Amino acid sequence: MSWTLILSSVAMGGILCSFSILYLMSPIPRAATLPEKCYQDYTHLSALIKEEEDHQQRLKDQSSSITSSASSVTPTKPKKIAGGAIRSEKYKAQLPRLTRTDEGSAQKTLSVVVPAYNESERLPIMMKETLEFLKARSQKDPSFTFEILIVDDGSQDSTVHVALEMAQLEANRDIRVLSFEKNRGKGGAVIQGMQYTRGHYILMVDADGATRFSDLDKLEVQLKQVEQDGLGIAIGSRAHLVQTDAVVKRSFIRNFLMHSFHKVVYILGIRGIDDTQCGFKLFTRKTTQTIFPNMHVEGWIFDIEMLMIAQQLRIPIVEVPVAWQEIDGSKVSLMRDSIRMALDLLIIRMNYILGIWTIQPIKGSASAETLEKN
Repeated sequence: MSWTLILSSVAMGGILCSFSILYLMSPIPRAATLPEKCYQDYTHLSALIKEEEDHQQRLKDQSSSITSSASSVTPTKPKKIAGGAIRSEKYKAQLPRLTRTDEGSAQKTLSVVVPAYNESERLPIMMKETLEFLKARSQKDPSFTFEILIVDDGSQDSTVHVALEMAQLEANRDIRVLSFEKNRGKGGAVIQGMQYTRGHYILMVDADGATRFSDLDKLEVQLKQVEQDGLGIAIGSRAHLVQTDAVVKRSFIRNFLMHSFHKVVYILGIRGIDDTQCGFKLFTRKTTQTIFPNMHVEGWIFDIEMLMIAQQLRIPIVEVPVAWQEIDGSKVSLMRDSIRMALDLLIIRMNYILGIWTIQPIKGSASAETLEKN
């Protein structure tokens, strides 16, 4: 056997091994369960309270049973889960199905999708500002209608309970809660929520209230200017704040990781966007129908895949400066999540370069024709 053949065999084996490793490391989103396609609103609050009380009683009974059967052994305290993460079959049966975004035309002017994980404390503050803004607009313009979809990502606090209490106070408003039985990550919450909206425009906004909600006006104006064939995205940007005290006075390691992340994003192909991670993004309905069924990544880095898909499909993207403030209570672990995000960035890029992941655009759109020619 010649050295050329040996080297070729080794190279081919290395390529196959790389493909296998990449495939094994690639995220595979789990399918949503039936209850995760159903929503709760204020009419379900009393049933939820009853279910929570029954659940706590079951935990007490379980603890008492363990104690009586093994009095000499200290029992392990059952994990306390509130907010509807554990729901009885009877409770689930009361919940109506959500309508998929691609199942019909828009019924609302605006949908607001709020991913939430253990946000029982920060969510009410954010929702207060959001509702004040949206109600004021609907009073000025009776044709303006909206819905708010809070996507509970398997919270272990009272996020669902708090959300339904807010919905009860606004009984004449369309506030729904989609609750996951297991945590699947911020990206998973956004991806799922975006595919069950009824708005002509769909806004993704974080539950922490870090972005001023009234900046939605600026996003709408810019989006309508760049929108083509019903496609377009306006993303809130904090890039103009890089030299402000709020950023400059942060720790060296935090700023180092931020700049390193931006550099890696640029190297891996996201060009022309200074802030990919701001959780304040506005989409047309057609854009939502195009991008989110193609998504794979459910972690913090999902924004990158979303923008990669948009750029590949030639969907117009405009970046809009917004007001922003850092809010305590972030779920991001600086070092752990930075490493995870760097690996995910590489995995995302390689999967698309090697054709492991493909993009299925809406047939008949200008973007689809452009992609087919490329």
